[in-house]
Amino acid sequence: MTVKRGLAEFLKPGIYGITAEEYSRGRDNIQVVQDMLAAGIRIIQYREKEKKAREKYLECIKIRELTRQAGATFIVNDNIDLALIVDADGVHIGQDDLPPEKVRELVGEERIIGLSTHSPAQARAALAAGVDYIGVGPIFATRTKKDVCDPVGLAYLEYVVKNIDLPFVAIGGIKEHNIRQVTARGARCVALVTEIVGAADIVAKVAALRQEMTKGQL
Repeated sequence: MTVKRGLAEFLKPGIYGITAEEYSRGRDNIQVVQDMLAAGIRIIQYREKEKKAREKYLECIKIRELTRQAGATFIVNDNIDLALIVDADGVHIGQDDLPPEKVRELVGEERIIGLSTHSPAQARAALAAGVDYIGVGPIFATRTKKDVCDPVGLAYLEYVVKNIDLPFVAIGGIKEHNIRQVTARGARCVALVTEIVGAADIVAKVAALRQEMTKGQL
């Protein structure tokens, strides 16, 4: 394990990277993760829905090695067994996955649990369930996930900022042209998928995104 639970250790202000090989210009996840780490991203989520179990395992073994070398946090989406096998720092689950309390029994107290939320009621339930952080979104329309719900908009983000005492990451349809709207409303950690993995130059794209995030915080 490279991190322990707590905002200071793993969900620092900045960019939360998520894999999506389908949108990565023919590059594999390993190359994309290397580029994200080179760009200074220090939290990486492995999210691949369609790949076979063995392929996901082999990729995660390598990504675990890369993130450990970089001092980055490694989160596995949905696959709790895979997260445990590769010694990931945590898991990220959705509203239709196992209840957070049961996930905690499986992963223990030292691993991170993130939970996607789409409404104030879900955010309050996440707080009561003892997760370590929540995803807030989708802020804008997104096609990255095939089973995604309708956009929740900036109003839900503002609610979380004002009312929920949990670390959170804003996610969903966030691009360079609208990231300033998100950080201006209090988001300090922002997840982008296609905007990063689909960039011709990931390092340059991340630098440009950071500049826009800073402008939104002024």
